[in-house]
Amino acid sequence: MKEKELKSAEILFELAIAEDIGEGDITTNNFIPEEEKKSAVFVAKDSGIVAGLQVAEMVFRKFDSQLEWNVKLCDGSKVEKGDVIVEFTAHYRALLTGERIALNFVQRLSGIATLANRCMNEVAGYKAVILDTRKTLPGYRTLDKYAVKTGGASNHRIGLYDMVMIKDNHIQIAGGIKPAVEAIRKNIPISIKIEVETTTIEQVQEAIQAGADIIMLDNMSLEEMSACVKLIDGRAKVEASGNMTLERLGQVAATGVDYISIGALTHSVKAFDISQRIVD
Repeated sequence: MKEKELKSAEILFELAIAEDIGEGDITTNNFIPEEEKKSAVFVAKDSGIVAGLQVAEMVFRKFDSQLEWNVKLCDGSKVEKGDVIVEFTAHYRALLTGERIALNFVQRLSGIATLANRCMNEVAGYKAVILDTRKTLPGYRTLDKYAVKTGGASNHRIGLYDMVMIKDNHIQIAGGIKPAVEAIRKNIPISIKIEVETTTIEQVQEAIQAGADIIMLDNMSLEEMSACVKLIDGRAKVEASGNMTLERLGQVAATGVDYISIGALTHSVKAFDISQRIVD
């Protein structure tokens, strides 16, 4: 993980500790000896891609600075059911108190990475790249997008500040795609890309004439996408979006689009099943 991702994780796990542990783990602290040490493992209960192990390490190290952390399968590794992902040793209290917080992070991020990897596999052989969106859990933007990259897909814009996205409401207020693009282009550096969301072939034509860098084809049929890709003819990058399922990705990629953005990568993630087991 990069520094910005680690900083984001630090903020989130401090919040997690406050909400989950509060004044202390009254179960563990009232019968587990304070200095007793044990070893534990994370075991995969499904097949997929693991992500977020550094965050889990941060959690356990918060409760035991002498934590011994031995990663067997690092972030981005493919794991199978029954695989030991990491072995670690710490005070028994630390293992029990930090378990749920650590697993919540790793299960969410591994779930995102696993789905991102499956999506990329569906478009193998085509030029299309799978992108995430801003539909992330509030506060988790940096970590969610890290997990997408770990799974082999790519990040769309991080927020509202790093790329222009002209959507339907912007177009309505501006009075059209061309005036919206022209107004924005005057006020931003040339290095910042301008993307325009379109829903009809007429809007695509207007976006081409306006000089959009990227044209999004939103909720179009496969036939409409193919026609629009031919019309654009390389004058802008093409992104497909809306109603993207695993079963449909190969067909969408076959239309010739450059990108396929999928909100479900992060807004509908299924946690990857991992358990923590104490080792005698």
